[in-house]
Amino acid sequence: NYLLGVGRADCTGPVAQVPLMGYANPEQAAGGLLTRLYSRAFIVADPDGSRRVVFVSADIGMVSQRVRLQVLERLKSKYGDLYRQDNVILSGTHTHSGPAGYFQYTLFWITSKGLIRPTLNSIVNGIVKSIDIAHENMKRGRLFINRGTVENSQINRSPFSYLANPASERSRYSSNTDKEMVILKMVGEDGQELGLISWFAVHPVSMNNTNHLVNSDNVGYASYLFEQDQNKGMLPGEGSFVAAFASSNLGDVSPNTRGPTCANTGESCDNPQSSCPVGGAAMCMAQGPGNDMFESTRIIGQNIYSKARELYETASQEVRGPLSSAHQWVNMSDVSVELNATHTVKTCKPALGHSFAAGTIDGVGAFNFTQGAVEGDPFWDQIRDQLLGEPSNETKACHKPKPILFSTGEVRTHHCVPW
Repeated sequence: NYLLGVGRADCTGPVAQVPLMGYANPEQAAGGLLTRLYSRAFIVADPDGSRRVVFVSADIGMVSQRVRLQVLERLKSKYGDLYRQDNVILSGTHTHSGPAGYFQYTLFWITSKGLIRPTLNSIVNGIVKSIDIAHENMKRGRLFINRGTVENSQINRSPFSYLANPASERSRYSSNTDKEMVILKMVGEDGQELGLISWFAVHPVSMNNTNHLVNSDNVGYASYLFEQDQNKGMLPGEGSFVAAFASSNLGDVSPNTRGPTCANTGESCDNPQSSCPVGGAAMCMAQGPGNDMFESTRIIGQNIYSKARELYETASQEVRGPLSSAHQWVNMSDVSVELNATHTVKTCKPALGHSFAAGTIDGVGAFNFTQGAVEGDPFWDQIRDQLLGEPSNETKACHKPKPILFSTGEVRTHHCVPW
């Protein structure tokens, strides 16, 4: 048995006139509320309470270092050395419909139009409060794990790029997306059902970049369904049972299962340029299974919820053994990797390539950029060099064959804040 605690707290923040975080579109500002955003916390501790791990899944785009450091600071002042760098895990569900402005880097400030303190404070307060509630409600209980396959809920959003992977690697998988869901079930010693964490790879972008309502997207809707089911008669966000649908390896996984179509003609724009015959790339938008983005969000959320419910009901494999956690800082721009006995290579300073600007079928970029591009464009390179300076030869060589659009690891502007 372990000591288990679960908690949930609101972390919504401002819902009007702040840019949304995810599609990197400064014009996509919030204009109201569709669903509130929550932080969901889970604590697992050894029976004597000595070693423990906290896992938090919050309805936000992603966790910034600024959020993490502020949360840890608050926990330290309240609990001393109980909750630390190495045993607190913070995770964002990756909804693209939450407020922006809580990062410390210039690149994010460009699209969020700077730091937005009300957003930052709401997220930090919500995360800390959810951990407080979990901490106060700890009781003896058991953990169970289960896994299964989710169908009809995701596609690869850059299949042309995926095909550039070696055939030997692709042959290891039955599909170009990971369809496995893993769930963790928490039950009190007295039989009280405490909570669930589900991990499944899907982007919460059923709500597209024309949306202006703050919401938790498909995975948030799955949480809502599970919690309403368990907390009978309670309002959303109330009740003791906590269900998190946390992000996993969702990189190129889209919930928009009908793929990219031209908004004006309805025909497919599933091509490397994501371009439509009339209107070009601006008209190309991936469609979910519903008649509109609201219905698509419900359908995908319902699919994920249904599978999690089935796995939850049938979970019989108990998790046992001692608890452990670790934390490591890694400078990802300076890691050596041994390829074989004679070849060692090194990672590079970060840089965004031309294909970054192409976007994906869930939110196509501007101009004439192409997904998976390995050739630069003299026109854009010249503009880049004039605005930000030319990337160093070292960075160019290190990223080859990727043509560099922004050498973010080498740009220093705005009081020397790194990009």
